[in-house]
Amino acid sequence: MSLARRVVLAALAGSAVTGCGISRRSSAGPSVRTEPAPASAPPASAAPSSAAPSSAASDAPGPAVTPEPAARAVPAAAPTRADLVARLSGTAPSSWGFEPPGAVSSLPAAEQAIALTFDACGGPGGSGYDEALIDELRARRVPATLFLNSRWIGANPDTFQELAADPLFEIGNHGTQHRPLSVDGWSAYGIRGTGDIGEAFDEVAGNQEGLTRLLGRPPAFFRSGTAYYDDVAAQVVTALGARIAGFTVNGDAGATFTADQVRRTVAAAEPGSIVLAHMNHPAGGTARGVAAALPELLGAGQRFVRLSDVAW
Repeated sequence: MSLARRVVLAALAGSAVTGCGISRRSSAGPSVRTEPAPASAPPASAAPSSAAPSSAASDAPGPAVTPEPAARAVPAAAPTRADLVARLSGTAPSSWGFEPPGAVSSLPAAEQAIALTFDACGGPGGSGYDEALIDELRARRVPATLFLNSRWIGANPDTFQELAADPLFEIGNHGTQHRPLSVDGWSAYGIRGTGDIGEAFDEVAGNQEGLTRLLGRPPAFFRSGTAYYDDVAAQVVTALGARIAGFTVNGDAGATFTADQVRRTVAAAEPGSIVLAHMNHPAGGTARGVAAALPELLGAGQRFVRLSDVAW
């Protein structure tokens, strides 16, 4: 990643753990694309990866939205748990971070657009629903990719059906138990990762299969709990036919930013950015911050896309 992309915004003074993991606080301003050391790191010999209510008018400007995400090829027969355990057993991971091999952390250079992505973590990470945020996106006709954890879906079945039926949104896989994706149990933000290849498979495939049944098609993108991966566990995602969705801009620091911090961070996103924020903490500042940032971005002519609208 280039220095320009890594240093997206002003540096943060510290970090804090939240249920969704990607959290960095600052009294000085918005976030930098940093990669803090996880609570449990790879062995010293392993190379770390280099690598978070509006009254808007309904006729506000916004991009056209295609009825469904673009179709993507999936394996004719996805490997089974036993297949991947046999294939990857004995392979030692050599990286741990936000950008494993195969991850997409920004849009292709030709895309003069911004992708907004919102995680819903579920369980201890919060199963709330930020309806004001979704209402704001709808009012301005701004598309987004929503990464939903299976526990959040279970707690919000009617809301899930409503969101899945809305062509403004694309549904992504945010895991089954919201765990960092590891083959050695490495931890991030105090959350223990999956302990082996089989557990990594379960974390991805459990929600992937459930979403495929609910949506009638497999979700094209996966983002792990905390957005941490090792390079071996990342192979499980790609083997199951999904792409790993990284991020360029940490929009709300794990739903801990104030509304003004969210506004400044999101409004500073440049074309090509993938913005990560959360939709499961309605009491936080995300909805108000996004509502304040969108007029600035739309007024500057910025275009928004879902991840599957992009020609990768």
